[in-house]
Amino acid sequence: MRHAPISPDLFVGNRERLRRLLPPGSIAILNANDLLPSNADGTLRLVPNTDLFHLTGVEQEESLLILFPDADDERCREILFLRETSELIAIWEGNKLTREQATAVSGIRNIQWVSELPKFLHRLMCEAKQVYLNTNEHKRAVVEVESRDVRFIRDLRARYPLHDFRRLAPLMHTIRVVKSEAEVELIRKACAITKAGFERVARFVKPGVNECEVEAEFAHEFIRRRGGFAYNPIIGSGANACVLHYLDNNCDCRSGELLLLDVAAAYANYNSDLTRTIPVNGRFTHRQKQVYNAVLRVLKGSIAGLTPGKKWRQWQDEAEEAVARECVDLGLLKPKDLKVKVEDPARKPVKKWFMHGNGHPIGLDVHDLGHLNEPFAPGWVMTVEPAIYIPQESMAVRLENDVLITEAGPVDLMADIPIEADDIEALMARR
Repeated sequence: MRHAPISPDLFVGNRERLRRLLPPGSIAILNANDLLPSNADGTLRLVPNTDLFHLTGVEQEESLLILFPDADDERCREILFLRETSELIAIWEGNKLTREQATAVSGIRNIQWVSELPKFLHRLMCEAKQVYLNTNEHKRAVVEVESRDVRFIRDLRARYPLHDFRRLAPLMHTIRVVKSEAEVELIRKACAITKAGFERVARFVKPGVNECEVEAEFAHEFIRRRGGFAYNPIIGSGANACVLHYLDNNCDCRSGELLLLDVAAAYANYNSDLTRTIPVNGRFTHRQKQVYNAVLRVLKGSIAGLTPGKKWRQWQDEAEEAVARECVDLGLLKPKDLKVKVEDPARKPVKKWFMHGNGHPIGLDVHDLGHLNEPFAPGWVMTVEPAIYIPQESMAVRLENDVLITEAGPVDLMADIPIEADDIEALMARR
């Protein structure tokens, strides 16, 4: 791992939160992600299973966690299974966790090698009343590749067809959407790395630089601070900024254009999510500043609107109404468009200029787990990302910060990252 060690208290607490949701006699089993193939004999770097990491802090392939709070043998109430290392593995792949190291990371005392799993599993399955198994139930997930969890589920159901199998994912969504203080601090660390990257880039950008050079500046700052990209960076100049998930990052940035930067850091598997839009030559035109300040006003209003008890749909509607009013002032919509009633929300007139969601939970996943049909609650961390896209003018402005919801009001975790138009210009003047 590249990041500093995390106190095992975080993972001990997360397991306790899950235990409280499990009915008596329940066993829960979670697997690591697979090492995915690339081409020829290549494999991709392991992407940790975020549910398993949330409960153990382990980032190693072939790992498996069993939680059985009511197991007759107290030693079997939580067991972490690991891939056993060897001298050959150590030479070719490097160090793997020892039993003692795994306990230090996770706080779990009973560490076993994966080869011992069948013996323990049969004994515990015979005791269990309900079996909770995990799958990816994110609403926007496109599941085409069979995961380690899915293979495990198929095998277990074949061997124990009369057991009561249940879904673990809804319980994981419930505990993961509310962040503990330790988790918020890790997100703050990711935000701080993002701030350093953005300020470096703002001092670097000038007419003639290529989008890929901008990406390289972010990479330099993120990696030297023991972070990495939270997601594939979107660095779009001019008309490229109107492509929501523009990933080519290969065009020259020209004077007079705006450059949209949707780039943020991850630290210790916890993510941040930032968007800034800056003028390539360091100065906004009058029209650019009009659009920029319109989006900034919506951002500020949307941050203020992140209050406990409100539902995402209401918050989204408020943002769309605010963007629509700004679009009237910018000459993009007519006053009568504000009164149009449509059955399909996707057909609102404002959707021509602002067609995506205003934000989402963030944490171990960029689009983090959570029940968006339930009211916001203290401990949620949400992105706020209003925008106005004007392809006819080869211009787009999107702004985005990460915000913690609390009883006392929203806390902007990126409040120290320049965002006012004058502050952006002043920062760029220091290049």
